[in-house]
Amino acid sequence: MEIYRLEFNSDIKDKILELLSSFSSEELKIVREDDDFDKNKKKLENSFSKIKNGTAKFYTIEEVDAILEETISKYEN
Repeated sequence: MEIYRLEFNSDIKDKILELLSSFSSEELKIVREDDDFDKNKKKLENSFSKIKNGTAKFYTIEEVDAILEETISKYEN
């Protein structure tokens, strides 16, 4: 399968979906993208850059567990 991203005016959304619905699920799968795709992409690119240049902070499972326990205990009361 090939994947394409379409951007269209909301006025023609019904027409496009009607046309696309004429295809079987084996021929075409409609996947709705997250509205924040570009924002998420930028975050991932920034994180990847930090990993590549060695400035990313990594945690062990034990450290994450301690952080979560501390955070949960703040909101339990």
